[in-house]
Amino acid sequence: MTADVTAPGLWLIGLGPGNLDQMTILALKVAKGCSKLYLEGYTAILPEEEEARLEELVGPWEKIMRESIEFPKKILDEAKSNSIGILIVGDPMQATTHIDLESHCQEHGIDFYLIPGLSATSLAVSLSGMQSYRFGRQITLPYSYGDYLPLSPLEIYIKNYKIGLHTLMLLDLDPSGMGMKQPKPMQPNEVLYLIEKMVQKIKDEREGFPLLEIPVCDWHAILLSDLGSNNQQVFAGTLGDLSKIESGKIHSFILTAKFTGMEEEAFNRRRYLA
Repeated sequence: MTADVTAPGLWLIGLGPGNLDQMTILALKVAKGCSKLYLEGYTAILPEEEEARLEELVGPWEKIMRESIEFPKKILDEAKSNSIGILIVGDPMQATTHIDLESHCQEHGIDFYLIPGLSATSLAVSLSGMQSYRFGRQITLPYSYGDYLPLSPLEIYIKNYKIGLHTLMLLDLDPSGMGMKQPKPMQPNEVLYLIEKMVQKIKDEREGFPLLEIPVCDWHAILLSDLGSNNQQVFAGTLGDLSKIESGKIHSFILTAKFTGMEEEAFNRRRYLA
């Protein structure tokens, strides 16, 4: 979608995966032309060093969290007569919450504009060495809040695995589940613990549910850390081995299915050597 950068309305502007040097020229131009800018800070995190130089690149901005996005009356009111930009790490329409903003704009007769950005999702697939057509439905691994521990991520992974598809697994950023405070990215050691907890819960609650015969610690996986940043790392191995890695800040995993010949070679080239 193209439009005059000074036009009133709501602009969702993709920043790319975290390194602001990977913003598109169009994203920079639009952000500079907006009368007011917000940085959305709960679905993804902009590294501290990049956040510190954001104003230098695009001008003054204000951080907003979950409540401002899910109940956007203030922002929508401003967008009726001003060009309001929401800066979003990655690609804006990767999150359902942002899709809802488009619906709100349509409902209120507010012009809506989208400037895509490079996403961690596409980077993860490219950097993994796995074939892009062999990925199934992606999942998000949530933190466990009290008794809350959904089993759907594990169920989707098992379905993908059994039909020969890899699974991109994004990790929860909010241990509170409220989206009000600065996110706390899930770490690799927490991933192994939570998946083992899911497996045990299925065993306890769903007699006869078909689980994989492979122990969780022996699942083949690829750990992708700080994608798009200068500290980017990609390691392959078992979940047990990868859970011991303590470097990096923001992580995602690919849970692999059975490999093709070329994929196995790519996996071994990325193998983590402790």
